Amino acid sequence: MRHEELLRRISIDPNVCFGKPCIRGHRIWVSLILDFLASGTTAEEVLVEYPQICKEDILACIAYASEMTRERTVHTG
Repeated sequence: MRHEELLRRISIDPNVCFGKPCIRGHRIWVSLILDFLASGTTAEEVLVEYPQICKEDILACIAYASEMTRERTVHTG
């Protein structure tokens, strides 16, 4: 799946989840999935915890984060 196709799986709607980026059709924040992955949870474990999403949704969250880091930097320490 191409990067652009993955990004279409993410939605931002001011009326859903306070406008935070979510997996399209779900109220699951991109940041939640990324936090799980960053803490060492595997994609397979995330899919067990959230069976309503699929592997491509996880990849879409990563693709979205990749795009966000192109646009700005976060100071660490």
